[in-house]
Amino acid sequence: MAHNHSHVGCNDESHDHDHEHGLPEEVGHRDNLYARIDRANVVALNAEESDMGPAVIKPWDQRMDEDTYLESDADDQLIVRIPFTGAVKLRALLLKAGPGDQTPAKVALFPNVENIDFSDIADLKPVQEFTIPQGRDVGEYHVLPAKFPNVTSITLFFPASQGADTTRIYYIGFLGQWSERKFEPVITVYESKPNLADHDKIQGLNTNWSAPGT
Repeated sequence: MAHNHSHVGCNDESHDHDHEHGLPEEVGHRDNLYARIDRANVVALNAEESDMGPAVIKPWDQRMDEDTYLESDADDQLIVRIPFTGAVKLRALLLKAGPGDQTPAKVALFPNVENIDFSDIADLKPVQEFTIPQGRDVGEYHVLPAKFPNVTSITLFFPASQGADTTRIYYIGFLGQWSERKFEPVITVYESKPNLADHDKIQGLNTNWSAPGT
């Protein structure tokens, strides 16, 4: 089966070296969102080992590790849902996959989609997708920031390998900006309003007070 392995949004070697230049190995790029990922709640569907989803969310200094990986099970399709601990302005997806024909042909990105599975993902249009070239480096895939401005979770769909029976993923990471969840300031504003009188009225109604003689 022929695939187009273009380097759209990706220049593996140059980006990888740019990340390392002048930065501690354990930190990587200053916009790396590893610490902002809710790893305990990462979900992988059609994985050979269902609990391996969080294992491929690795710190930057372990991005080249090939001992730990996520591999598809029944066929070559994979879905990985990754929640963040706050709201993220996403800039790029980092991905190391393969080797060879086990490399996914492409990856489709769906931000803020809950409970998606194989029965309905085919009917959804991805917000953005990338062709994945074969190689041993970490690919950096730049998203359109205007389409990923307030991401609380990202679902990655790998629809097919490049010829193998299974798809394998070694490393998933992200670049972007993190902020607190947006609903917290709203709660603070609400609670700061002088609502004591309102509370008294509600409390009075609940005590079943009656006028004299009723």
